[in-house]
Amino acid sequence: MSFRILQCVAALSFGGAFFPSTLSATPSDPIFSQIQPLAASSLILDIANVGKGLVAVGERGHVLVYDGSWHQVATPVSSQLTKVFFLNDKLGWAVGHDATILHTQDGGQTWQQQMHSPEIEKPFLDVVFLDENKGFAIGAYGLFYRTNDGGAHWSDEFHEELLAEEDVSYLAELKGSDQSAYVSARASLLPHFNRILTLTDGRLLLVGELGLVAVSSDQGQTFARTSFDYDGSMFNAIETRDAVYVMGLRGHIFKADVSLSQWNEIELPVQSSINGAMSVSDDAVYLVGNAGIVIKLNGDDTSSIVTRRQGENLVSIAKDNQGNMWLSGSQGLFILKP
Repeated sequence: MSFRILQCVAALSFGGAFFPSTLSATPSDPIFSQIQPLAASSLILDIANVGKGLVAVGERGHVLVYDGSWHQVATPVSSQLTKVFFLNDKLGWAVGHDATILHTQDGGQTWQQQMHSPEIEKPFLDVVFLDENKGFAIGAYGLFYRTNDGGAHWSDEFHEELLAEEDVSYLAELKGSDQSAYVSARASLLPHFNRILTLTDGRLLLVGELGLVAVSSDQGQTFARTSFDYDGSMFNAIETRDAVYVMGLRGHIFKADVSLSQWNEIELPVQSSINGAMSVSDDAVYLVGNAGIVIKLNGDDTSSIVTRRQGENLVSIAKDNQGNMWLSGSQGLFILKP
């Protein structure tokens, strides 16, 4: 699999201006995912809370719903799904490979295709909605799509402000001399956008490759990089304890207060890449990552290894309404036992 197996298995996009590629939600002929008896033991890349249950997504278009037990539901794609987001107990979206976006209006029981564009040759890696209409899907090589109508239409944006300075100059030269080369280069110069998070004050936080940690105060029209002194990939972010944590490659995790003006690195007991995080309380944040690592980050930012599952990589963590913590990764879903 490509893109570091989406940050989990192998290790496992002009200033926000709109470009003409606006896609309406007219689905192509769907290739439905197959109901598999062992789907819960296959690659699962994300878990989200919805109502009193959970929804998980993964390879081959698999979506599983938990209501006391896990069961797979049908989806209109067989592309690998990388992330799932729920705005409330009914409305949700899932994204993945082949530039796929799915939507549910019944808490994950049924799914409709909003976008499926294999010709883009890039996966979406995250999705978030501000309300039932405004949302964003982001992914590899600066892939950034916006909707203002709940996903009926998605519009491509190119965030040139997140390019390296030398790449801005390079693109400007190409644009004036070779339009086709300009379009081709523009499609690959931005880093992978791995995670987009809505902060409690309404700002958007975007993290990704090459030490990308950027913030938007205008609902994603423009982003500004924060003063982040690390050039490795960041795979996830979480806001908790009146602070923001970003985490990623080789066990690097950084913390800033909500001003995001200064980042301080937190030492972890391992150097495994950190892919997922969940805040349990002010005294406990759980981190999961490669080499099957589960880490508890305490209120004073000290940390300890909870468990290590040999031979697998962990990507996501969520808690059900019974208080059980579910983990997902290269070998599917399982409960974190005390």
